[in-house]
Amino acid sequence: MRNTLKRLGLLSLALVLIGQGCFGGGSSSADTSDINTGEVTLEYWRVFDDDDTFDTIVDNYQSLHPNVSIDYRELRFDEYEDELIRAFAEDRGPDLFTIHNMDMHEYSDLLLPMPESVVVTETQSSGGLRSETVTVLTEKPTMTMRQLDNLYVEQVVDDVVMDYQANPDIDPVESIFGLPMGLDSMVLYYNRDLLSAAGIAAAPETWADFQDSVIAITDYDSDGNISQSAAAMGTADNVERAADILSVLMMQNHTEMTDERGRVSFHQIPDGVEDRYPGLDAIEFYTDFANPTKEVYTWNDDMGSSFEAFANGQTAFFFGYSYHIPLLRTVAPKLNFQISGMPQIDPSVHQVHYANYWIEGVAANSDEANWAWDFLLFATAEDQVVHYLEEAGKPTALRSLITEQLTDDTLGIFAEQILLSTNWYHGADAGAMEKAMGDLIEGMLANPEDPASLLVDAAKKVSQSY
Repeated sequence: MRNTLKRLGLLSLALVLIGQGCFGGGSSSADTSDINTGEVTLEYWRVFDDDDTFDTIVDNYQSLHPNVSIDYRELRFDEYEDELIRAFAEDRGPDLFTIHNMDMHEYSDLLLPMPESVVVTETQSSGGLRSETVTVLTEKPTMTMRQLDNLYVEQVVDDVVMDYQANPDIDPVESIFGLPMGLDSMVLYYNRDLLSAAGIAAAPETWADFQDSVIAITDYDSDGNISQSAAAMGTADNVERAADILSVLMMQNHTEMTDERGRVSFHQIPDGVEDRYPGLDAIEFYTDFANPTKEVYTWNDDMGSSFEAFANGQTAFFFGYSYHIPLLRTVAPKLNFQISGMPQIDPSVHQVHYANYWIEGVAANSDEANWAWDFLLFATAEDQVVHYLEEAGKPTALRSLITEQLTDDTLGIFAEQILLSTNWYHGADAGAMEKAMGDLIEGMLANPEDPASLLVDAAKKVSQSY
């Protein structure tokens, strides 16, 4: 990131103005005096995807800008956050990096809002009898709020747009802080062999059907211990993305997760609802599957991890995302599994799906901010991001690509859900939120006599993370 700037004399360059962007916030148009017109290296840090997923996009960008190199680094998920924070603290962080959608507010100080325009160099033919190739400075508009809203699904707009205050003397303005390569949502994985053995012809579409399937599949030994589990559900520590499952149950049940002012409110009774806590109904429904006194009892804290249990054929159902598909095919190549949409209370009346994805951003201290934003806008454009989506096997975040993915054997389910996929947390510590939801689950299992107090306590803990 910290490159020695190699600048050509601006007198030898033509300044080409393609127009001023009309973006309503963030940085102003780029300062041409700070443009690197020589060799540029952009450091790009991500998780999960190796550099092969970006090869085509990088090659296409370098064909337009041969002076730009992309130094792509894939980090392990378990090391990513610590390494990123350490690097920025030591002033050696990347120019571009990826952030989980629920971590945007936590990392907002490290992110550079999208400017109205970027200025980069391009090669052009001078034309005429003595035609020659010349290097020019080109100013290009970036993206307006209206364009963002038209291009991306609603949840993306909700996540990437944040207030930006350049200095304390001016009011903050809404600004775009990043763009996604795709958008994932939670689905239901199911073991076709176990469903067939139980006489179940299709995956459940409603939670009532899911309960019936759990009862039909779960078996117990002579001592009353679970010998065949139906689903890893009801606990916190050994259920992957337990907070996501509980959150989507709450939202499907019309729980108001936050109020109009953004304050946590899932512990309250929403307007128009009498004597009913929809959030309480959701947590009780979830924990019933780990309660030995309930008919749907099928899981407990001693049964290992939810992913491993499903991969080993020990459960019939698993709640996961698109990134679990290649993992399962790797660790359990003989597993006869399929995916279905997330169960709903009544899909004909009301549907809610849970969004879980990553957003690409530009570092606030990047020396190559113009080039970084130019590359990011190029990489996330429809004609380029399709290469990434195909290589990585990820669902799209662009409205224009949904119809195309609907016919995909693997991604079709995700495409069906994308317009109804959402999440709710916009605090500064998603880890604290997830711990609070986990504590709520474990508290319900240990002390179910006073669930309302547990819900209030969880809401208080989440509020403290804002």
